Amino acid sequence: MNPLTPEERAILDLEKRTWKYPGSKERAVRRELGIPATQYYMRVNALIEDPRAIREEPELTRRLREQRDRLG
Repeated sequence: MNPLTPEERAILDLEKRTWKYPGSKERAVRRELGIPATQYYMRVNALIEDPRAIREEPELTRRLREQRDRLG
């Protein structure tokens, strides 16, 4: 199985960070990844179901899936 790409790893790393102010995360996504927030969240949702991401970040992916399912 292929490892995560550098961009996929960066997405997961952004998800690990805490954000103090509204909009901070979206600004970081645009600045650090150069993609719109909607595309970012679509990628996050795909990643948290990806076996590679689950293997590398089991706690993070579980937390994000639970959060999505509660809101969803």
